[in-house]
Amino acid sequence: MPHTIVEEPYRTMVLVAQCLGLRISEVMALQWSDFDFANLTVRVQRGIVHGRVDVVKTEYSNDDLPLDSNLCAILQHWKQQCPVSPNGWVFPNPTTLKPYWQESICADHIKPAAVKAGLRTNIGWHTFRHTYRSWLDSTGAPIAMQRELMRHASIETTMTVYAQAMMSDAKRQANSKVVRMALRPVLSTKAKSGTSVKAPPLNAPFSSLAGGPQSTASV
Repeated sequence: MPHTIVEEPYRTMVLVAQCLGLRISEVMALQWSDFDFANLTVRVQRGIVHGRVDVVKTEYSNDDLPLDSNLCAILQHWKQQCPVSPNGWVFPNPTTLKPYWQESICADHIKPAAVKAGLRTNIGWHTFRHTYRSWLDSTGAPIAMQRELMRHASIETTMTVYAQAMMSDAKRQANSKVVRMALRPVLSTKAKSGTSVKAPPLNAPFSSLAGGPQSTASV
């Protein structure tokens, strides 16, 4: 399977979607102030669709997520290149300084890269969220922890009464296992070359992502 390269900033968008399991509306609405790099957390607070910013889908969606140190390094590397915008968007269009439209990026960059990589033609942004859920399951993460990392209102009715968990080691370990699955080619390249984690190579193969089955759900 060919290793198709996704250029920046789309590469980092894909890695954030895959490594955190965020909805693409949430990825596009991230601001640098949402990240606490010192404590390795990120708070998901808003989404953006067709240029309109709104609060996240449910109260369960608004939550702190663990930030793996490898993904943290990639984000800090991107921050050094990121265009400065008035609202501090993580992924601003350099022309408008407003977030990109997710549909055009998918059509112009994600789907063509997937086709070149020999993946299915129906790859879309939600593929990465669905893959995150599949990989969480493969790590053996308990269903209650999966619900919290996915920020679902419920997987079943009894899950809705769970209190928001602390940023426990178990949550971090479950998330980090998924990040290492997503970043395996990047980490392998760094190990062989001896490059610093603070300057990750920009040639992560697209074919290593979107590894799970496609879902058409929007949760």
